Amino acid sequence: MKVTSAEFVISAVGPKQYPVDGLHEIALVGRSNVGKSSLLNKMMNRKGLARISSRPGKTQTLNYFRVNNMLYFVDFPGYGYAKVAKSLKEQWGKMIEGYLKNRKELRFVIQLVDIRHAPSKDDIAMYDWCKQIGIPTVVVATKGDKIARGRWLQHTKIIRQNLQMRGDDTIIVFSSETGQGKDELWAEILRRLRLATDEAQDSSAEKSAPAANQE
Repeated sequence: MKVTSAEFVISAVGPKQYPVDGLHEIALVGRSNVGKSSLLNKMMNRKGLARISSRPGKTQTLNYFRVNNMLYFVDFPGYGYAKVAKSLKEQWGKMIEGYLKNRKELRFVIQLVDIRHAPSKDDIAMYDWCKQIGIPTVVVATKGDKIARGRWLQHTKIIRQNLQMRGDDTIIVFSSETGQGKDELWAEILRRLRLATDEAQDSSAEKSAPAANQE
């Protein structure tokens, strides 16, 4: 997809600050230092728009980035960083749980994992959480340039098995350095948004059908 506009909108700490324009929202989740900011910058063709922190665990809000006035990337706080205070982790957890369960604009989650390593307990817990809530998930294996291409299949197989991925969930190898996976990820995003739009239209048609029959 050609990105013609991309902008940071707000760092939200609760529902009252979430945008109200009804655009599609895609949440990005992953461990601290897994490369969420780098992925966002590459996907939006904007160097430095999503700030890459030198302090893992620093992000404490839901950061909204609007792309082409058609969707928002919602960058979640990184999880799994030991130096973050327990009280802050609990606060994040409540905010994230509320968003995932209640945000009607949320279409699916992009979960980032490091292709070089098997998913951590936090990665597995995050994916399980999305499964329990019923949120579709695209798994992105970052840092694809750090291992040989010939080993990608082996590593993605380990990720898929450890997460116990659903059959309809996708895994994409990505590199913010080379751009590997960028076009594939955009194609998957657009495919899923079209699917969500079609389902919403079908649901609306079903609800209006009884009223039409009564006439």
